[in-house]
Amino acid sequence: MKLVRYGTRGAEKPGMIDAEGRLRDLSAHVPDIAGAVLADLSALQALDPASLPLVEGDPRYGACVGQIGKFICIGLNYSDHAAESGMAVPPEPVIFAKYTSAVCGPNDDIIIPRGSEKTDWEVELAFVIGKPGKYIAEADAMDHVAGFCVCNDVSERAYQTERSGQWSKGKSSDNFGPLGPWLVTRDEVADPNDLRMWLTVNGEKMQDGSTNTMVYQVPFLVSYLSQFFTLHPGDVISTGTPPGVGLGMKPPRYLKAGDVVELGIEGLGTQRQTCVNDL
Repeated sequence: MKLVRYGTRGAEKPGMIDAEGRLRDLSAHVPDIAGAVLADLSALQALDPASLPLVEGDPRYGACVGQIGKFICIGLNYSDHAAESGMAVPPEPVIFAKYTSAVCGPNDDIIIPRGSEKTDWEVELAFVIGKPGKYIAEADAMDHVAGFCVCNDVSERAYQTERSGQWSKGKSSDNFGPLGPWLVTRDEVADPNDLRMWLTVNGEKMQDGSTNTMVYQVPFLVSYLSQFFTLHPGDVISTGTPPGVGLGMKPPRYLKAGDVVELGIEGLGTQRQTCVNDL
């Protein structure tokens, strides 16, 4: 299934994409694509998409997951990206938080913070927890994944690395966490560790990679994270980015108002964001 949330920000409705790529309304069946719904998708899997009301027009897509409890990111998870950042591949996954106020729809504007000169892009594979768990064995890890989606881990590099403290201050500005367009359920993704991913700025290819070069892959990350805290339905984990970010260019290149960022992952859809200055 491809599950979506659509409509005005803060009042999104649940939906499903049918076999013809049309949006269908799920409001009569579930309150949101979140929490308990993600913990048991069997009722939705039993539905015939053609029986659901067709949504007309071109509504806004919101983040494909609602009521996110934890938004966890993995840093330096591609060896070639670590190299372009001037950092070593870590002996264990680097974990940081992206605060949920950063979450937005896949085509919402990237808001460049006041005074920012180093706002950057990062196409990433994200996965969403369905079945809760703690101390999960790697062999059982995929049973805890509800599905996958595209994430742009927008980052302000000066805030991240030059302002002291943890990375989260450079990762969590408003609209720094576009998710979607849809959540693709686990059964439709044959191998999350072998998906092509790409990103362009103003039509110029910046990132062109694959999840098969991740250092720490999805089953390991599920198990690893669960050793430190319980994973709950609706938690989002973004798994890192391949090379091609602005920080790694010579000279570095960063986003400015008016730039258009487009990105996608094989089978998971695409995003398109316009950069605007914060007021």
